[in-house]
Amino acid sequence: MTSHANSTPIPPGIEVPDEVRTRLGTLRFFDGFPDDETTRTLFDNLDFQRAVQAYLLALPAPSVAAVRKALLAWGPANSTMAIWEDLVYPRSVVLTGNNNTSYSTMLIDLHDGPLVLESPPGVLGMINDSWQRWVVDIGLTGPDKGQGGKYLFLPPAYDREVPDGYFVVRPRTYVLWLMWRGFLDEHGDPHPGVETVKATTRVYPLAEAADPPPLRFVNTSPESIVFVPPAGYRAWELLAETVQSEPPESSDPLTLGMFASLGIRHGQPFDPDERMRAILTEAAAVGDATARALAYRFRRPESYYYPDSAWRTGFLGGYRFQEDGVALLDSAAQYYFVGALISPALEVEMIGTGSQYAFDFVDAEGAHFDGGKTYRLHVPANVPAVDFWSVIAYDTQTRSMLQIGQDWPSISSQDEDLAPNDDSSVDVHFGPERPKDSRNWIQTLPGKSWFVAFRLYGPLEPWFDKTWRLPDIEPLG
Repeated sequence: MTSHANSTPIPPGIEVPDEVRTRLGTLRFFDGFPDDETTRTLFDNLDFQRAVQAYLLALPAPSVAAVRKALLAWGPANSTMAIWEDLVYPRSVVLTGNNNTSYSTMLIDLHDGPLVLESPPGVLGMINDSWQRWVVDIGLTGPDKGQGGKYLFLPPAYDREVPDGYFVVRPRTYVLWLMWRGFLDEHGDPHPGVETVKATTRVYPLAEAADPPPLRFVNTSPESIVFVPPAGYRAWELLAETVQSEPPESSDPLTLGMFASLGIRHGQPFDPDERMRAILTEAAAVGDATARALAYRFRRPESYYYPDSAWRTGFLGGYRFQEDGVALLDSAAQYYFVGALISPALEVEMIGTGSQYAFDFVDAEGAHFDGGKTYRLHVPANVPAVDFWSVIAYDTQTRSMLQIGQDWPSISSQDEDLAPNDDSSVDVHFGPERPKDSRNWIQTLPGKSWFVAFRLYGPLEPWFDKTWRLPDIEPLG
């Protein structure tokens, strides 16, 4: 370049060479201006990158949308409650569900106005919105303190007079997902709690409070259901349904901007062209694979309960997945890939009440679990749990209970046939065949992998201060 009076020496790094070699190939420029082929490559890459990140950000929404479709198949929102009267069997494809408590769930839709929920006593539950953010707890950890109470849910931007006598809840979305747990009685029977739920739960529009309609209950224990959302292109369609159904202000501008850059925007049809559809399909495959890597091989060491251990929490960063005001994106993605619904009660340290969870995705040698091999989990004596503890095996494909020949892929301190060792410790074996010396066995399937959740209900101090330690699951050959 010719030097003249207005010339300024340009520091390195500002100007781009005519050719730049990258993982995308060689990018070409004329004096900093990208040529046509480079422009197409960069735009395709930008759309792909945004799509992968949007897929991970969006994981909670298609999950709620999938639940919505399943629940609506049993009956209308606001008037139908699904209840697993005989506990959750593996035929229910539900993200990390358990057979230790009886679940009740329903869809709440506020598009037509405020809704009243009369909750039963003695349950432990929560409500999340369409983005699977916590809205309010119901029951033991909620404002009714487990005594039951009247909750009034107001639609977004509701500005009319609010009557007294309710726990008033103002969610940011119209569609809400309710789930609570009932507990087994001293005989291990869920039915007394189920009957209490059915006798005392009512849901109705505020406008019909003087003469509320009945609530219909559906026993879903015998049913084959799927609450787990699909991967692939269908996930984008479910996300688009959520974006259209909810007000734009229900999420933050950056997240909605990521979706909008892919053609998913409130008030506009989602109709990608052939190029964009191919990019979204591939990005969904990469996004799903990335979520699996995050869930099964999480990289944050502080997520693990003990040094050099495979057991880890699913709640790094708490129920908001934040740390010092910073969003922990990987932590949120790994949780919403294997779990559903969130609440402060799931991760708060409450001595003697609530619950705690530990997940194990690899064996003591760091290898994935193989359903054709045999493993042992040694549960030391004096498990620090007031109520009970349980071990459940899950399918790495569906993240739901492993479907096997046994009724349930689980061992629990509530089991009548639990066989402890002489020192009150318990050995749990996993494998396709019951080992000769095993009295507590969870069946696995050759050719199928699995992972484990260890639950404590009513956790005690030794769990939190780690003076009681859960060993890793050992391969036995």
